Amino acid sequence: ISISVGTVLGCSAGIAMGVLVFSAYKLGLLYQLFHKTETKSPRHGGESVAAVLRAHGVKYLFTLVGGHISPILVACEKVGIRVVDTRHEATAVFAADAVARLSGTVGVAAVTAGPGLTNTVTAVKNAQMAESPLLLMGGAAGTLLQGRGALQDIDQMSLFKPLCKFCASIRTIREIVPTVRKALAIAQSGTPGPVFIEFPIDTLYPYHLVSKEFGVKNPPKGLMGKVVSWYLNNHLMNLFAGAWETRDVSPLPVDIPQATDDQVQKCIELVSRAKKPVILLGSQATLPPTPADDIRKTLENLGIPCFLGGMSRGMLGKDSPIHIRQNRRDALKEADLVLLAGTVCDFRLSYGRVLNRRSKIIAINRDKTQLLKNSDMFWKPTIAIQGDAGSFLVRLSKGLKGHRCPEEWPQTLKAGDVTKEKGNRAKADEKTEHHLNPLKVLHCVDELMAEDSIIVADGGDFVGSAAYIMRPRGPMRWLDPGAFGTLGVGGGFALGAKLCRPESEVWIVYGDGSLGYSVAEFDTFTRHKTPVIAVVGNDACWSQISREQVPILGSNVACGLAFTDYHIVTDGYGGKGYLIGREDEDRLSDIIRQAQRETREGKATLLNVLIGKTNFREGSISV
Repeated sequence: ISISVGTVLGCSAGIAMGVLVFSAYKLGLLYQLFHKTETKSPRHGGESVAAVLRAHGVKYLFTLVGGHISPILVACEKVGIRVVDTRHEATAVFAADAVARLSGTVGVAAVTAGPGLTNTVTAVKNAQMAESPLLLMGGAAGTLLQGRGALQDIDQMSLFKPLCKFCASIRTIREIVPTVRKALAIAQSGTPGPVFIEFPIDTLYPYHLVSKEFGVKNPPKGLMGKVVSWYLNNHLMNLFAGAWETRDVSPLPVDIPQATDDQVQKCIELVSRAKKPVILLGSQATLPPTPADDIRKTLENLGIPCFLGGMSRGMLGKDSPIHIRQNRRDALKEADLVLLAGTVCDFRLSYGRVLNRRSKIIAINRDKTQLLKNSDMFWKPTIAIQGDAGSFLVRLSKGLKGHRCPEEWPQTLKAGDVTKEKGNRAKADEKTEHHLNPLKVLHCVDELMAEDSIIVADGGDFVGSAAYIMRPRGPMRWLDPGAFGTLGVGGGFALGAKLCRPESEVWIVYGDGSLGYSVAEFDTFTRHKTPVIAVVGNDACWSQISREQVPILGSNVACGLAFTDYHIVTDGYGGKGYLIGREDEDRLSDIIRQAQRETREGKATLLNVLIGKTNFREGSISV
């Protein structure tokens, strides 16, 4: 086959032209032809970030300060976003997580590069597994210095890609607004979760500072020197080209999956025929767009007995006749229909093994993987719907208008609740060998806490007991880490909760082990005037581990702690601490009321309660 010289030359010229155009595009030369660089402007990239956050209704930015991110913090403060600094980066992310859960918006945190970001990894993973919409912004080395050994320069994107729905690294200032808008929409769409944006330091500071830092001071001589000087100057000009042009900062649409009409109708038919239905409500049911109060009314209209987990605790108030708290395993064995509304068949439901194979099972979840988890082994859904649980329940109730669950079924389950809780209450009156009975302490707190209280759970053994004794008074009044079981959420969750609901009492229920992670945040509570109340079950032990490790392996190694004076630590951070031992048993209620008064007057308080051992967690509250 003969090919003419002209053809070869034409192809070569075309390829060369393509390479030149592509190079010009990558170097920003084409963009710079139509968009100018304002070298005299004092503006900086942090202002673009703040403008988008304000337009999205963000009220709080949690941080631990670092030079990489200072422009973001200063700009947010100037536009009225409250900047709240914590004593550990993980706390900043936990606080943002709590704000996301309680406000229905995206929680936002910003931390510095390198170790600042690595300190957040556990908290970001917790938000991912708890399905909390969260934006994490992190500093980074300058765009030209990444991978060249700059201070705190690591491959941050590789760390966060497995943890986040969306990751981006800003390369020019003009990218900031569209990237932040996109990230905020993705965080809330589908199954909510964390997103991450990396901001190299030269994308945040003003031109005159960046040019001094990255400009060529003594360029090499000769052709290579000229090439290097041109490249660096072009990079700088492209970095700021079109930076301050007007851009849309308003929120992008959020995509929320919904059940189809046909799916809802099939579920209406199944529920209408059920004699012993049960609803297992998970955290997803509390997500926007359906208000929690609408979900509560819907459940009350259906009249179906409900087991509430995660953020849905408190959905039905303190004493609802359809809220069942005990004997879940027995109820599921007897149920002829189970509705998994945002509940996952993971370890919390024995991977689905607790479900009766003869039961009709309706599962709805925004995430397809979670929707069908372990359905290949231990259970099979009759109907599986990838959609929003809250909206589905409202539509189901409307379709079942006039139909209610037979009353004898929830009454039977409630009677079992009453019997079980009487037995648990009797255990609270027993004397422990040493110190106070933890069950009595928890009952006392439950009876005295205000009706608008928010409960933050952070611990193992003591908190596990609290989950069965303390009753949230309403929707969105219980915060726990979720499926990841993370210790250390207490300080951050309480901080976010108190900011969102300043009029409410915020109680942190701590184990003495978990307190160690965030006790320093009492300094944050003091500085930012966010008075909370903490009750610490101090048994000088990692008891949840010890009660299995000792009988199985015959050693208490690494489980023992000390009866530390946590109340004195609290005093040192500007709060008010109380030590409560067996000699204070008759005054327990009075001390709790005093702590509540101190909190109303603006002081964060901590009750360091010395507790003894019980067998309550060894079977009396099994589900």
